[in-house]
Amino acid sequence: MAETVNTETGVTAAETVTTTSTQKTPKFPRGKALFGRMMLMTDAEVIDAANVVEELRKAFQFHAVNAAQINYLYWYRRGKQPILDREKEIRPEICNKVVENHAEEIVTFKDGYLLGEPLQYVGRTKDQSLTDKIMVLNSYMVVEDKAAKDLDLAEWFHTCGTSYRMILPKRTVFEDDAPFSVFTLDPRFTFVVYYNGLGNRPMMGVKYVIRQNGKIVFSVYTDRWYFEIEDWKIIKAQPHILGDIPIIEYPANNSRIGAFEIVLPILDAMNNVESNRMDGIEQFIQSIMKFVNADITEDDFLKLAQLGAIKIKSEQGQTADVDYMTQELNQSQTQVTKDDLYTAVLTICGMPNRNGGTSTSDTGAAVIMRDGWSAAESRAKKEEIIFKKSENRFLRLALRFSEIYRSLGLRVSEVETRFTRRNYENIQLKSQVLTTMLQNPKIHPKLAFIHCGMFPDPDAAYEMSMEYAEEQEKKAEEKAKKLAQTKEGDGNNDPVDE
Repeated sequence: MAETVNTETGVTAAETVTTTSTQKTPKFPRGKALFGRMMLMTDAEVIDAANVVEELRKAFQFHAVNAAQINYLYWYRRGKQPILDREKEIRPEICNKVVENHAEEIVTFKDGYLLGEPLQYVGRTKDQSLTDKIMVLNSYMVVEDKAAKDLDLAEWFHTCGTSYRMILPKRTVFEDDAPFSVFTLDPRFTFVVYYNGLGNRPMMGVKYVIRQNGKIVFSVYTDRWYFEIEDWKIIKAQPHILGDIPIIEYPANNSRIGAFEIVLPILDAMNNVESNRMDGIEQFIQSIMKFVNADITEDDFLKLAQLGAIKIKSEQGQTADVDYMTQELNQSQTQVTKDDLYTAVLTICGMPNRNGGTSTSDTGAAVIMRDGWSAAESRAKKEEIIFKKSENRFLRLALRFSEIYRSLGLRVSEVETRFTRRNYENIQLKSQVLTTMLQNPKIHPKLAFIHCGMFPDPDAAYEMSMEYAEEQEKKAEEKAKKLAQTKEGDGNNDPVDE
């Protein structure tokens, strides 16, 4: 097979495998901009034993390019950034290499903001039997620690633009155990190939491992077959009854671009500014000494360094002078440049700033708009929609396995995924909206529950509240009857103290 070379990075497929297996960062030029991951496509309408090796070869060449970039972004987030390879030609002994790891800051914020609270599955109708089934499904996810695995997914797709999850049925299912296992896969060693036609349906999911002897073993899943391939030969082929490809891709967006990837040149520039600033400070402290019309030996200079003073004699008609050659870096102008770069990073990435400004007319909503929280919220809403698309594929398999082992009887159309992270933000304003709408006789109470934004499942909250209100009305009626009976028995119409 001809070796495929990435024209942008110069990394070959073989070098990518070596790079990812040894956990080393590919050498990318400083300030190199990346533009997201490629979507792997195939023209084959069916993938089976006859063409799986050929299709795997084609896809792996393009995956190798993606894997090299993913590996670079992964280590960049961990702090291995181009500034660490910095070199200076002038005064090379003063060469600070400062990493301000804003990539980690961006990914951590995005992870926590999107999935800081666990996802919840709720029913689309309020039938009690459906509610009970949804509770069972949620308990399965708790047993499988799905909340933590969702965070793993978010960390990957915020880092490199995409992530992968795998779900498989368990061979042995114990009581109170989930009938399936959920795994988060490393996107450097995983990919999904899609059909190059209407709908771009997934054709095969691939994960692979690199043995200690350097051989690559591929595990390939189609909707009907499982293949193991080594040395580009099928060593195992067997049909499965999963009904779908158990490897599911969770892209961050259509471009599969990471959260900080679009500002890589700015982040590198910030590292460069801070490193140069430290160099300026150190060079000011370690300024070079200048001797004018004064001859000094090396021994005298060493004594000068120890004593901190020197006595010199000028020649007749000449003035001797000893001084430091200093030029201090303008720190205020440097800070303005750095602040401008940081503001650009926050704006482009859709993150709240740290201005801390105040105004006499500030309200909660004004602060949210001014400090960039509305931008963060809009980005998160976009990610929610894309996340749910992949989550529905995951749910389809999870419910299928639950039906086989436990006869759960749920369909994807009956389940909705809810993000609960915003339920307690600005809670006072939301409660005021709810109270005002409930007091308006022309607004149905259910609309108040839906539009106040206070409840993760407004339908369930409305039903529960209505039941509670009815119970309270019944108690009040019973209490009024007892009070009336007490008055009649005493023959006294005076109010009775309780």
